[in-house]
Amino acid sequence: MMSQRQPPPTAAPARGEGLDVLILDDDPGIAAVLREMIASFYSWGGVFAFDRPEEAIAWCRRREAGVAIFVVDVFLQGMSGFLFLDSIEDKFPAAHEDAIMICGRASEDVVDMCLASRVTYLLEKPVKPYALQLAVRTITSKYLNFAKRLLADPAFARHVALL
Repeated sequence: MMSQRQPPPTAAPARGEGLDVLILDDDPGIAAVLREMIASFYSWGGVFAFDRPEEAIAWCRRREAGVAIFVVDVFLQGMSGFLFLDSIEDKFPAAHEDAIMICGRASEDVVDMCLASRVTYLLEKPVKPYALQLAVRTITSKYLNFAKRLLADPAFARHVALL
C-alpha cells in the first residue's frame, strides 16, 4: 500500500517530466516519513512512496522513463531490496547505481551486498535528513551535469541519440 498522503499513480507519464524518486519500505510510516523528507527539498521530479514491493514493481513497469532515484529498504517483506532492484533493472538499467539502500542495522554482509550490486549509498535507520539529502542530490547532479553537457555539446548529443 502506498503512503496515505499520496494517492497511487494510476498511469505513468509516457515520458517523465523529471527525475522521479521511488521510495520502498515495508513499514508504511517510514515510507511516509522518507517521502516527506525528500519532498521538502526535491524539485526535479515526483516523489512516490510504496510499502509493498509488488506495487512498486508494477509502477516501474508502467513507466517509459529509464531513469529514477530509488530509496529502498534492504530487508522487505518477501524479498530483499536488492532483488527489487534486480527485478526492474531491464526497465531502469542504472537502478543499482541510482539507489540509496536503507536498513535498521548495517553489517559487513549488507555492505558486501551493496558493493556486489553496484550500490554506493547505504544509510542506517533512523535516516539522518542531511545524509539522505546529500545522497539524493549527488545522484541528481549526475543527471543534471549530463543534461548540461548534452545542451552544450551538439556533437555529443548527436552521438548519444545514436545509441
